[in-house]
Amino acid sequence: MRIFLAGIMQGSHLGAVMHYQGYRAHLREMLQQHLPAADVYDPLADHQLSLDYTDDRAREVFLHHNRMCGEVDVLIAFVPEASMGTAIEMWEAWRANRVVIAISPLSLNWTIKYCSHLVYVDLESFQAELVNGELVKKIEAIQKRNELE
Repeated sequence: MRIFLAGIMQGSHLGAVMHYQGYRAHLREMLQQHLPAADVYDPLADHQLSLDYTDDRAREVFLHHNRMCGEVDVLIAFVPEASMGTAIEMWEAWRANRVVIAISPLSLNWTIKYCSHLVYVDLESFQAELVNGELVKKIEAIQKRNELE
């Protein structure tokens, strides 16, 4: 299973600043422990200095990541507040019939509501279903349903 870790980076910051990214390591650790066969891609891992990229390099990485979202099996989006980049990644995965999982309290936000198959209000509720095996069952059911469409 190929998983793309989407999530807020710059959010609404006006400067070249990122939100705290600790959620990425936490998600990777959880996934490695409970889905050891999964291939987890974290876009920040290979692009730690992305805020310093030239416009051409940044555009290339941005578009490459958006294409990847339509090619993975599952996209997990951590969205504690609005994130335009994450919304695009979710949309690309949704359009390509990939499983989209949002971890977000923004359950009434249309992107979260209509471009996600599963929504968890926080990391703890996501982790609970990952640990007890329900998440994998739900992913497999969604994949089967998507294949029929």
